[in-house]
Amino acid sequence: MRLPLLLPLLLALAACAQPEATRAPIPQTPTLDPELLAMYAELPDGDLTIPAIPPKWLSERNKRTEVDYWTEEAPGTIIVDPFARYLYLVQSGNRAMRYAVAVGEEGRGFSGEATIPYTREWPSWTPTQNMIAEDPEQYGPVRDGLPGGLENPLGARALYLFQNGRDTLYRIHGTANPWSIGQATSAGCIRLYNQDIVDLHNRVKPGARVVVLDQSQTGKGTVPPGTPLPPVDYPAGFVALTPATAATAATAPAPQVN
Repeated sequence: MRLPLLLPLLLALAACAQPEATRAPIPQTPTLDPELLAMYAELPDGDLTIPAIPPKWLSERNKRTEVDYWTEEAPGTIIVDPFARYLYLVQSGNRAMRYAVAVGEEGRGFSGEATIPYTREWPSWTPTQNMIAEDPEQYGPVRDGLPGGLENPLGARALYLFQNGRDTLYRIHGTANPWSIGQATSAGCIRLYNQDIVDLHNRVKPGARVVVLDQSQTGKGTVPPGTPLPPVDYPAGFVALTPATAATAATAPAPQVN
């Protein structure tokens, strides 16, 4: 018998036959707070039902929550910190509602200030000419647009960002891709879980002001005035926003809205 050749096979068979008690335990799915699960559960919305967010895409970090927030901006203002991946809706008494977001890939995000003249429920979507030119394989088949619905890239709601009365083509909107929240993966817009964009939409007034922080301001508002800004634990997919990006995007034809 040629034992050297048989030895690896025998060892493999022995490993398969190990008693259960000696095998490595199978990792368990982390137990999530029932409040978190309920917040992102299935949500009926008119004729449609927003699906529950799968637990594997949920975390306490990305949970919608009210937090301390110090700013001179008026209540009702939206402040986006794209580097920390958070959006804040300013409230009175040094408080804000905080939402986790996905932001644009490096160099593709909106920066500066804007206003929201109007919003849409279950908006339609049409890719810009720039998007079609950059990725014709992905966007060419939908160049004529998509109606509102569960598979629409804008999700359940969209808030439209304007500067000086002109559509910037950037939106704050929902998403059919909950895995993207907390990442830098979008074509430049600011995405929220669909459950969160519905909540934000219900709170925002037409004409609301939007401020997007730059890298030097990240973390601003999370500590009292005069306190050094805390170090930021940047999520995966770090981004760098440039004002030129918004100017470039604004030259494209405006998308259709419903």
